[in-house]
Amino acid sequence: MKRFGFVLLTLAILSFTITSCSQKSAKTEGNSGKIGVILVNHGSSSELWRNMLLDIEKSVKDSILKDAKISDVRTAFMEYNEPSLATRLKEYDAEGYDQVVVVPIFLTVSSHYSHDIPVICGLSTDPKVQENLKAEKIETYRPKARVTITPPLDYTTVLKKNIERRVKALSSNPESEGVLLVAYGDADYNQQWEEMVDEIGKYLKIKTGHESVAYSWCGHLVHYSTQPTKDGIKKLFGLEDQVLVVPVLVANDPYFQRDIIQKAVDEVENSSNVKYIQDAILPDDQINQWVIDISRKTVANL
Repeated sequence: MKRFGFVLLTLAILSFTITSCSQKSAKTEGNSGKIGVILVNHGSSSELWRNMLLDIEKSVKDSILKDAKISDVRTAFMEYNEPSLATRLKEYDAEGYDQVVVVPIFLTVSSHYSHDIPVICGLSTDPKVQENLKAEKIETYRPKARVTITPPLDYTTVLKKNIERRVKALSSNPESEGVLLVAYGDADYNQQWEEMVDEIGKYLKIKTGHESVAYSWCGHLVHYSTQPTKDGIKKLFGLEDQVLVVPVLVANDPYFQRDIIQKAVDEVENSSNVKYIQDAILPDDQINQWVIDISRKTVANL
């Protein structure tokens, strides 16, 4: 409940920021005008990763555009790649859009979700964040169009159901298996990330019957080390005969799924009793539907 309370607080702050900023709109109250939707993701050097995110747009675009209020749907990358979020906002300004709904394809609240994206969209002017983005060569842009940011994936049960499905696909005997959830992690929002994996663990105990669930980080927080994953597997072997390793990562990037997680699996003792598939949260039809639903609901409430 703490995490959901934090999400709601974050959204309230964003809403206040959006309302109080001096973005101009040519439309009168009650007429939302031309509305665009941007599906924003982190970005990656991996083409496989990027294509999995671009496939979401291909899958959901027609359904979202059935809403007569929505004129367009586009994908943007927060960093590493073009079209960037700033690029998309400039395009919508040039094409006379009045409102833009930004749908972050992010797991939970994070530095990117809570700080970077609002600054990139001109909704916040945090000097420290602006400086960090500039150092990373991430462009910011304050659009004329009014911007609304939706909640992340774990705001509903869609993420839990995704992990449930993938655990069941690996499992043969829940009574003798432990589950290790491997996620990126976030230094500034470690409590929220811990709460996210803890909630998934509680869900799995009910839905799949796995009593032993642990987690490890694999991202910047742990310097992209294999050791936390190895430690997590070792911990579970102290409780169960087999370990299922499940990446809680949005898409498939060989650097994470192969060079970190797979390497950790291969290097642990008793690795023959570890089950692991180099998969990711995507592709998932339920997540596609979540994107459709959150886009329509947000536009309906503008």
